[in-house]
Amino acid sequence: MSRLTRTTASALTMTLVLLASTADARIYRYTDEHGQLVIGTSVPQRATARGYEVLNDAGRVVEVIAPAPTAEQLAERERQAQERARAERQLQLDQQLLRRFSHPDDAVRAMNRKLQELGSLIQLKRGNISSLVQQIDEEQRRAANLERSGRAVPDSTMEKINRLQAQIRTIEQEIAIQTVEMDTLKSEFIQDITRLEQITGHERTLTVYTAPAEHPDRQ
Repeated sequence: MSRLTRTTASALTMTLVLLASTADARIYRYTDEHGQLVIGTSVPQRATARGYEVLNDAGRVVEVIAPAPTAEQLAERERQAQERARAERQLQLDQQLLRRFSHPDDAVRAMNRKLQELGSLIQLKRGNISSLVQQIDEEQRRAANLERSGRAVPDSTMEKINRLQAQIRTIEQEIAIQTVEMDTLKSEFIQDITRLEQITGHERTLTVYTAPAEHPDRQ
């Protein structure tokens, strides 16, 4: 061992002995803002971010405090945490989906039943509109005949026509809402079916229900 090395080691030993002599004192080794190693009984606040070591009275490291994470490291940890949360959420959704359907065709059947129910209801309401249109046409013919004969059209006739037209508007609004419901339902089911194909490895073999084309009864 060279004289310089023996001198440095002796200085370090003396420093540790002096520090350890302080009652209940903890010895720390850290790097200051100039990159120099410092040994002391406390660590400045600014130095804690760079990490430090706790030494015993023999100069051995008994604990290592890691440096504070950088902004980039914190961002990466947050990204990973969010990714894990998304994966866990997707796993839960997949498990729920598999409890409902074991094969994509099971989901297609369920979707088609619901779409057919809504489609039948819409068709029924369109039939109601056709009936109301016929009633309006009949009332309008009566009113036209009265006018041609020079007689006044009763207020009750016009009130009935207005009432029938209001009923048609109400039914048309209901049909519009139910049509949106069908589109939303179909979109959600298609997403489930696609996911089932991915997680089961099976493709659907059934076709998707298509609503009958609308045939307007009036212009």
